[in-house]
Amino acid sequence: MARAVGLFSGGLDSILAVRLLVDQDVEILAVSFSTPFFGSERARRAAEELGVPFRAVDITEEHLALVRNPKHGYGRNINPCIDCHALMLRTAGGIMEGEGYDFLFTGEVLGERPKSQNRGSLNVVAKESGFPDRVLRPLSAKLLDPTRPEREGLIDRERLLDLSGRSRTRQMALAEAYGITEYPTPAGGCLLTDPIYSRRLRELWDHDAGAAADDVRLLAVGRHLRLAEKTKLILGRNQGENERLSAMVRPGDTKLFVFGIPGPVGILRGPAGDELKRLAAEITARYSDAPSGEEVTVVLTTDGVDEQLAVLPADPEASSRLLI
Repeated sequence: MARAVGLFSGGLDSILAVRLLVDQDVEILAVSFSTPFFGSERARRAAEELGVPFRAVDITEEHLALVRNPKHGYGRNINPCIDCHALMLRTAGGIMEGEGYDFLFTGEVLGERPKSQNRGSLNVVAKESGFPDRVLRPLSAKLLDPTRPEREGLIDRERLLDLSGRSRTRQMALAEAYGITEYPTPAGGCLLTDPIYSRRLRELWDHDAGAAADDVRLLAVGRHLRLAEKTKLILGRNQGENERLSAMVRPGDTKLFVFGIPGPVGILRGPAGDELKRLAAEITARYSDAPSGEEVTVVLTTDGVDEQLAVLPADPEASSRLLI
């Protein structure tokens, strides 16, 4: 029995790639990757539905390095898709070699994404993975050169597909034939494709070239305001974000909230003297339910030490100018 390691996102294409290989009695390990920009939970659920073994691998540090300086550049925003896919295949290839699997596979479709899934890009990704002859794309295999597992008879090439382009009609028909009724839309998934998130990331690196992974994770939550060159205020926009921010406070941060009035939880991150703390408190009050022009008490907690400031809510226009 052939054994294969697959890049598995939990999207329809990767689900269909697994099903095509399971139909040929291939033993599958579905591998998904985690960074601050995308996670593995969707993939985990989909693998459970398919009944195939699953593994999540955190590649944060390697991925952050390539996002800062991608060899093959960015897509429309700050998404280095070609470099990212090569890193994933290279990492999966280490699992393949270390654990005795025969080949790698992905759910990529020729031409589905103009920059990262054209013929040239697919070849570059396979080559830079370090395993150019062992990367199978089951959905478009008949349109691509035969790979080693096909040539050696581990896979019947005639039972693979010849999908191309951006239309999803054939994938949806195949899903119906397989009885697959629930799958995510192809859009989304990676924060680096989001223009607002990309702008925040560029702004962060402009002010802090050595920003840590938890600084990057924080970009996906709340409103972000730049108060000084090295100091930011992040405010929750709802209860869910307030809870997430409360869990993301790290040593040295100041946590803020308005006492007795519904409103945001804030994180003040970076050097902050009395003046910046007061500004942060005023802005936190501005985004609370505090009446305009009425003094409120803001509680600030830094490394377990509380202080209280009586402030007036900041001017809305002045606060808006600080938004990232």
